[in-house]
Amino acid sequence: MGKQPKFSIITITYNAAPVIEPTLQSVLSQTYANYEYLLIDGGSKDDTVAKAKASGIEFAHIVSEPDNGLYDAMNKGIALATGDYLCFLNAGDAFYAPDTLQTIANAATAEDELPDVLYGETAEVDEARNFVRMRRLQAPKQLTWRSFKSGMMVCHQAFYAKREIAPMYDLKYRLSGDVDWCIKVMKKAKKLVNVNATVVNYLQNGLSLQHHRASLKERFRIMSKHYGLLPTIGRHIWFVIRAVIKR
Repeated sequence: MGKQPKFSIITITYNAAPVIEPTLQSVLSQTYANYEYLLIDGGSKDDTVAKAKASGIEFAHIVSEPDNGLYDAMNKGIALATGDYLCFLNAGDAFYAPDTLQTIANAATAEDELPDVLYGETAEVDEARNFVRMRRLQAPKQLTWRSFKSGMMVCHQAFYAKREIAPMYDLKYRLSGDVDWCIKVMKKAKKLVNVNATVVNYLQNGLSLQHHRASLKERFRIMSKHYGLLPTIGRHIWFVIRAVIKR
């Protein structure tokens, strides 16, 4: 068994008091102890930070100050992180089970050396924390940077990148910068491992869902940059046909 990896869990918040507690409790309940937890808050006006401080979690960092949007806050988290892997667990999202980090660590240490990317499946939940469905796009058995030609095949919160190969987020993107970031990580990655487990409960009210059309336009630009304009147009025609068929 190889080195036991350290996880840097990063939660980005802004006025997240109504949804933060399940996130905090899921971190607190983890059976695997080799992690640090960073809360990067955008200067909340509610009691988000107070709830975090009262949770009983030993934070590596709590930062609460105005920022230049979601990806600027994520960059602050990356800059402060010291773990082997980055894990972005947004406010309202939660680890799937108390042994989730242990499951991911086991998958990492089963390899000869720590993989560059670890990834798994995503369950979608509502605000009452009830299971709604598994995420429509299933994580592929073998993930490469070309996999995202077919859409974001792995949810950002179920994608664990080795910190040493992770770039900063491109701040020209406001809604779909995580797609660009994941592709950049995968282009650098030599070994990507599917942990063959559901790893996150994803709350169905994300920023990109609230601004769906703008998010899709931004995602189109990102995919065109990485995969070429004409192939991306062709893929999006197929996405439309697929959506109609599935109705």
